[in-house]
Amino acid sequence: MSKTVVLAYSGGLDTSVAVKWLTARGYRVVAFMADVGQGEASVAAIRRAKAAGAIRVIVRDLRREFVTAYCWPALQAHAVYEDGYLLATALSRPLIAKHLVETAHAVRAKAVAHGCTGKGNDQVRFEVTARILDPSLEIVAPVRVWEFRSREEEIAYARRHRIPIEVTRRGPYSIDENLWGTSIEAGVLENPWTAPPSDTYRSIRPASRAAARAATVRIDFRRGVPVGLNGRALGPVALVERLNALGAAHGIGRSDMIESRVVGIKSREIYEAPAGAILLAAHTDLERLVLDRELVAYKHGVADTYARMIYAGLWFTPLKRALDAFIAQTQQRVTGTVRLSLFKGRCLVEGRRSPHSLYRERLATYSAKDQFDQRAAEGFIKLYGLPYEGSGRRTAGRGGR
Repeated sequence: MSKTVVLAYSGGLDTSVAVKWLTARGYRVVAFMADVGQGEASVAAIRRAKAAGAIRVIVRDLRREFVTAYCWPALQAHAVYEDGYLLATALSRPLIAKHLVETAHAVRAKAVAHGCTGKGNDQVRFEVTARILDPSLEIVAPVRVWEFRSREEEIAYARRHRIPIEVTRRGPYSIDENLWGTSIEAGVLENPWTAPPSDTYRSIRPASRAAARAATVRIDFRRGVPVGLNGRALGPVALVERLNALGAAHGIGRSDMIESRVVGIKSREIYEAPAGAILLAAHTDLERLVLDRELVAYKHGVADTYARMIYAGLWFTPLKRALDAFIAQTQQRVTGTVRLSLFKGRCLVEGRRSPHSLYRERLATYSAKDQFDQRAAEGFIKLYGLPYEGSGRRTAGRGGR
């Protein structure tokens, strides 16, 4: 009796060939497609999967869940991997893997499969998530073990088996796109000294060709969640789409970085994340207004750990759940509005307000409204510097050396 496997199916060459390759080895293949905002039409891909031998193609629109259950927590945590990557691809993988496992349960499959290579991050994210959610499932990774050594060999295999692959001149880059951002690698970018050519970026204009006039945008937050734009309430998907278009027009959200992959190698990556960059700037500034300094400082360290866990595929782990509880607690007072200016690649906060603001003008002002008791500063400074006076005397006793 053949075994049913659910394949994470993108519709591209690798996963289309994987459908036939798995079928030829006795698997009954169910192709699972997740819409996370990549903007690709699925009709041709569905037809291609069936032509390759899939017994069923399941398509799910996961855009809203992706934004609310994955992007928003990452935003609230200020999760940025190695100071440059807003984790767009990494955030989508545990979501897709979760639905891959749920689909396997629904169709009574005993295995799941993916089309990842053996040196990338996605194989780790898919497989670790699947093993956490259901360790009994077999995991199949055709690209790691099959006989093909080049794209041309895969195309020839597809043609032999009448899989309707759209063979065009191969683009110079490997690209992954979703609502939260775009990841671009390979080609000339593999030389870290080479500047990204003009065709590298997908949507964001270079600063030199960005809109000639600055745009002002106001973002409303409720308990750390973006809920409105310019005074108008918007759903999560629509809000991200609007900010993506606005940010791209003004050159916001580009990054070019060398990063450390999960498997240990370094890679050069180009990222686009217009909405993420704008929302991160706004959310960070609002937190500074409503959270005390010790909480802000501690949360900064949590952000680094949170980002590394997302990047490494550890979304459904005990530590991640514990950090989620901490982050959720910090967001209780992160309500308010932030006003930003977008111009020629710069995203600058110009104003912020909140009913929970810790800013007190009567204490900060240097005008006649000042209510701060400046005489109290002398005693504060003496106590503040007390632990260091002894070391200062010892240094002076040695001639200041």
